Amino acid sequence: MPNMKNAKKAVKVIARKQESNNAYEASMKTAFKNVERAVASKDKAKAEECLKIATKRIDKAAQKGVATKNFVARNKSRLSKKVNEME
Repeated sequence: MPNMKNAKKAVKVIARKQESNNAYEASMKTAFKNVERAVASKDKAKAEECLKIATKRIDKAAQKGVATKNFVARNKSRLSKKVNEME
């Protein structure tokens, strides 16, 4: 446990930021899964809509510093490719 006042405050701030970051990350992962499910069910319209939502959530996570630039580019590309390859 921290003893100094600034360290005690830092613990609170870190916990608050961690909660926020976890929410962005969970939202992003859920969006990934929704696209994967839509692709697996071969529903192109739903997959495209889920991809649009996933792209927004991935970009938002990157903007907040939860996801790295390369992670964002790789996953957006991977999901887009899967949706575009659908018939």
